[in-house]
Amino acid sequence: MTFQQPGAYAATAGAAQRAVPAQQGVPMAVPVPVPVRAAARRPAATVRDLREREGRSPRVLAFAAGDTVVVSGLPGSGKSTLIRRTASAAAHRIDSQDVRERWEARMPRAVPYALYRPLVRVAHYAGLRRALRSGEGVVVHDCGTQTWVRRWLARDARRRGVALHLVLLDVTADVARAGQQERGRGVSGYAFARHRRAVARLVRDAEAGRLPVGCASAVLLDRDAAGALTVIEFPGPAAGA
Repeated sequence: MTFQQPGAYAATAGAAQRAVPAQQGVPMAVPVPVPVRAAARRPAATVRDLREREGRSPRVLAFAAGDTVVVSGLPGSGKSTLIRRTASAAAHRIDSQDVRERWEARMPRAVPYALYRPLVRVAHYAGLRRALRSGEGVVVHDCGTQTWVRRWLARDARRRGVALHLVLLDVTADVARAGQQERGRGVSGYAFARHRRAVARLVRDAEAGRLPVGCASAVLLDRDAAGALTVIEFPGPAAGA
């Protein structure tokens, strides 16, 4: 099963030649060369809803070489797990959780995370900047509340003539809290409420066909669809090539 959109497609194993019907109200488009300064001629943003597929979810999400993919959702929704399990070897995996774990391994147990959190964030964004400058595909963990990060990624994508894509994990608050308990690391009630509002707005806008400025496409996943994915890859030519 294959669908095509600006710089991205999804496929299920064993059925890569059958087109998925276009979502109602959302135009289908094939990847085309897009000059960096020709924003007015860019294809319309595309939204693919892969929720509630009852075992018919794609196994692969593929994007053009050099594109940036932002994975967003509630804390505990499975963003880090999805990125670690599916990001192809050819892509840069940028997850603040990875940076935090590296710092935690080096710091004395008696030092609370709050004291070195700013250093973790600086290291995370420095790593993201290096990954973007490499020109290779990047998969980025996003909490949903940092809109300035998506604006930064959108500007970088325009500058490099590639595309920015959004992958949204849509799970209930109860499922997300259970995920936090399972990993042994939660967020405060205030922070979780902020995340819920931000992610709900992203999902609601995507369902209405409205994407953050600079995003070429969005993919909506529930827990089953996320579990069905085996790889996020970047096999195609760069969008500006």
